[in-house]
Amino acid sequence: MDVLSIDFGTSSTVGVLSAFGRGPRAIEVDGSVTMSSAVYVNDDGLLVVGQDAERRARLDPSRFEPNPKRRIDEGTLRLGETDVDIADAFAAVLRRMGEEAERQLGRPPAQTRISHPAGWGAGRQDVLRAAAAKARFADVRLIPEPVAAAAHYASLGSRAGGPIGVYDLGAGTFDCAVVGITRQGFTVLAEDGLPDLGSLDIDQALLVHIGRSVSHADPAQWQRLLRPQTTADRRTRRALLQDVRDAKESLSRHAQTHVPMAEPFGDVLVSRDELEALVRPSLLRSAELLATTIRRAGLTPAQLAGVYLVGGPSRMPLLATLLGRQLGVAPTTQDQPETAVAFGLHHVPLGTTTDLTVPAFAPVRPPVTPPRPQPWQQQAPRPPQHPPPPEPRRKPKRWFLALAVLLVAAVVATVVVFVLRDQAAQAAADCTQTAQRDRAGFTPCLRTLAGSVPDRSTCKENDHFAQLLGGRLSVVCNFTGGSVRYFQGMTTEYVEVNTKLTAAGSAVGRGAWDGGGLHGEYVATADKKSSIVLFGVKERRVAAIYLTEAPSRLDALIAGFIREVKPA
Repeated sequence: MDVLSIDFGTSSTVGVLSAFGRGPRAIEVDGSVTMSSAVYVNDDGLLVVGQDAERRARLDPSRFEPNPKRRIDEGTLRLGETDVDIADAFAAVLRRMGEEAERQLGRPPAQTRISHPAGWGAGRQDVLRAAAAKARFADVRLIPEPVAAAAHYASLGSRAGGPIGVYDLGAGTFDCAVVGITRQGFTVLAEDGLPDLGSLDIDQALLVHIGRSVSHADPAQWQRLLRPQTTADRRTRRALLQDVRDAKESLSRHAQTHVPMAEPFGDVLVSRDELEALVRPSLLRSAELLATTIRRAGLTPAQLAGVYLVGGPSRMPLLATLLGRQLGVAPTTQDQPETAVAFGLHHVPLGTTTDLTVPAFAPVRPPVTPPRPQPWQQQAPRPPQHPPPPEPRRKPKRWFLALAVLLVAAVVATVVVFVLRDQAAQAAADCTQTAQRDRAGFTPCLRTLAGSVPDRSTCKENDHFAQLLGGRLSVVCNFTGGSVRYFQGMTTEYVEVNTKLTAAGSAVGRGAWDGGGLHGEYVATADKKSSIVLFGVKERRVAAIYLTEAPSRLDALIAGFIREVKPA
């Protein structure tokens, strides 16, 4: 049977075709086995993908989206003056790979397998399934990425039946999983991930680092690079982002490299040591999460058949070092880690009636069989059994029935409370989504940072501030004596660099805060003109700026922030 396997990634997509009785082979699109996942909309509304989209983006970057997968929860993309349904954007990318496979086969593939992050729920999978239908694929199967990666490495000769640890660092997210290998197939024993860690976040950290070196030469021009206003600005920014990405990849092979800069900024020399210092905390966090996931599977790293690295960023030398120290075992990768998932999709055994035949995310447990009498144990003859006489039926006492009803109601209420609380905690921890908002514009994630401020303030959504700084959402709360501006989609470090918060001549204080089950850092600055505190939550892309109406001493400003603004 002809099978087309597609690893639909955030920044690039890989296709593998198995046909004519031969093993799987990668599909080349535009001369490369990795096709850009970018989309561009023409004047007539036609979507162009891959290298064609990258080239046309130079004409009008506002019509261009380089990473549509990362915006799955938004529902609609605004490209130029056109609104594009997210499923249509996905379908355009998938269709391009399907057209190339059909050209090689002379007919549509009989089956198409598409990967998705292990943490994607039914809603996101439905979007992907709808996109596959729009791409006119038949017999579509959706498979979690860690399962496909494990299948690939198992096919290379991994120990039969041994579980595999998968570390998948992609462009938009980080996923890790422990996958059990059985005769029946593959089972996810435990999985987790970080929605705010990927190669795009590494690019952003490097861009901020470069900005610290050159922005002083012309702060206004640097701000135009960060927030382009004209087509020329967008072209310059796009070129800069590509140069930053190329520099990051070059540092995986060389100790240092130059990043070319547009006028009036001079070229910047960056070293591998500088990049590793920027990304070390995030990579260490991912290594610790993988270790925790292995423990949740009831295993130790030494019990795994191997720990395998997936995704282009896994080439960073620092990553293998951190994982080796954290786990005590050396991770394994291959020459092209970008293609591991696509090739692995071919090796996952599938049934005929469901999209996914691997069991749900639960540990594999051996079946319980009743004990059998051993052949050497002679069984004594049993006397004939007669049923005992029935006991007279007694009417249950009413107080007993009432007590039973109360106990059942209490148990049900407790379960509901814990389920709702767990769902609320998960929603608050997911800072990648902005669709769910309350009347003031707060998402569950942003609301946790606001604490009690919205309860005693007038709050309203203001996307103007978010657009100015390049964030995804902004809510402003005004109260007597000051205001707080909350941002989702950016870190405190990013806001500090791009707002020039700590100007020369102002008093500056830094510290840590805890409250509301959260912890983070703040930077306060006070001078004759203003008093500002910037704060955020560690490991989340949320930040806030607290402004007071009148200048105040630095110690009084920090005390007011701790007392009135931070989550309690």
